[in-house]
Amino acid sequence: MDTRKTTVTDRDPLFDALRAEVGRLGAPRGVEKELLQAFAQLHPPRRRWYHALAGRPLALAGGLSGLAAGALVLAFALRAPDTVEGGSAGALVSVDGNGVFIALDSAERIAAEPAPRMVATEVPRTSLAALGMPLTPENAGDSVRAEMLVAADGQPLALRLSALQ
Repeated sequence: MDTRKTTVTDRDPLFDALRAEVGRLGAPRGVEKELLQAFAQLHPPRRRWYHALAGRPLALAGGLSGLAAGALVLAFALRAPDTVEGGSAGALVSVDGNGVFIALDSAERIAAEPAPRMVATEVPRTSLAALGMPLTPENAGDSVRAEMLVAADGQPLALRLSALQ
């Protein structure tokens, strides 16, 4: 059994005969274009349901409604604490004269703490990313000055960012 591979060269007489036969057939110009047009008419491209959502008016409306929803959430988060049946419970974010306090524990736990104290500290920016602080590779190693409301057992209750860098 011969295991050598046979190679086809440009001078193979069988391929010369095939080329000559194909050359004599000579399909008219534009046949391929007409065939593609006929195929496109028989099988039009399907439009998916999500293609209809990509319109500019819909995107503009979605962006504006998202902006309005964000403004509402921010307005309700920064409002003064509410009173509830069992006593007073503060909002998770509240404002005083020196800035914004962000609650790290429940409002009931903060209100029930008998002797909380304020501690000035430096907080790594990477740990504030979960609270919405912008984080980039350039400022990932920075720290932010903050004041923390700490319970008697050392548990942080609330955080106020003193100076953003």
